[in-house]
Amino acid sequence: VQLQASGGGLVQPGGSLRLSCAASRYTSDYYARGWFRQAPGKEREWVSCINNRDGSTYYADSVKGRFTISRDDAKNTVNLQMNSLEPEDTAVYYCAASTSYCYCSNNACYVRDFGDWGQGTLVTVSS
Repeated sequence: VQLQASGGGLVQPGGSLRLSCAASRYTSDYYARGWFRQAPGKEREWVSCINNRDGSTYYADSVKGRFTISRDDAKNTVNLQMNSLEPEDTAVYYCAASTSYCYCSNNACYVRDFGDWGQGTLVTVSS
């Protein structure tokens, strides 16, 4: 299965962008889909994930309340709506799929087995 990310671009601080990640076909192998990002000079970090089983969603603290992950099962697509963007959100954003469920509990998030990745899409937040 191939994952194709799109929607990146240049936006001013406080603005919004919507990223999309389309899968080439449906597969029951995926238990969760997610977004990660990598800023210049930094390690890749997890941003958000959504579970296929029940649609439960989880977010990194840095984006909680500003980003919303959703899915469109008819299109095999997962979206990331990003609002109130900050310069610190500037990064290459990657979508990925996992063979495990993701969840957060007791201030810890369990994000693993993301083995399939899309190409990155660049998000630049700058005035």
